[in-house]
Amino acid sequence: MEFIQQNITWVMLAIVSGGMLIFPMLRGAGAAGVSVTEATTLINREDGVVLDVREINEWSAGHIPNARHIALGQLAGRLSELEKLKEKPIVVCCASGNRSSSACGVLRKAGFQRVYNLAGGIGAWSEAGLPVTTKH
Repeated sequence: MEFIQQNITWVMLAIVSGGMLIFPMLRGAGAAGVSVTEATTLINREDGVVLDVREINEWSAGHIPNARHIALGQLAGRLSELEKLKEKPIVVCCASGNRSSSACGVLRKAGFQRVYNLAGGIGAWSEAGLPVTTKH
């Protein structure tokens, strides 16, 4: 107890940093994170679908070919558009993986079982040298 009192700043820093590491996992509602390689395997071998949840201006600047676009803020109201894809793997992406983590939670709550968060988002996809398009 004396140690905690003498080092309260360090103890609080450890608690806050630990919380920051755990929060994204909890927020994703158990959605599996996948690497770019794993995502391409799901897309090519299992007829997976890419769902991009970025805003329209981000989408227009470049997105994964054949990806569907529904901004995160509109996802809950547009779930019916994805209903026929419930049995397919859905790879959700955004700029870095944060918004897509939230979107995975929304999809899981709606009954989608095969939901995957693209780790690193479109940035990781581009860095891997995979194609990006501006075609709608």
